[in-house]
Amino acid sequence: MDRRRAARVLAMQFLHALTVQGGANLEKVEALMGVYCEDEATRGLAIGWVRDAWARLGEIEGLIRETATHWDLSRISQVDRSILHLGVYQLLHCEEMPAKVVINEAIELAKTFSTAQSPGFVNGVLDAIHKKQQNE
Repeated sequence: MDRRRAARVLAMQFLHALTVQGGANLEKVEALMGVYCEDEATRGLAIGWVRDAWARLGEIEGLIRETATHWDLSRISQVDRSILHLGVYQLLHCEEMPAKVVINEAIELAKTFSTAQSPGFVNGVLDAIHKKQQNE
């Protein structure tokens, strides 16, 4: 697994943990990640994405709510929400990453960590957000 993909997996897992815990232990992310990942560069990417995405959670969830109009946020599984949190953050704030890569990587996370329906749902939400972003 390449460094960016490994960092995405870690970031999604830690965003999921923060979501479940209501943000508790945010200050411990760096130390906890050291337990799960020995590669300093991978950890650095993941830690940065987690901190930045969590800091922008209101903005990110607002976009998800606007886009997934037939879905109340509480009805979206916590795993899918965590994948979307990371994907939306990367679409909006990581300009060095092509949108196609961000969306494809989110789909892969959904295939690995969620249900059979999740990849299509994640793809639809992220693609709609990306198209809206391009039109602004």
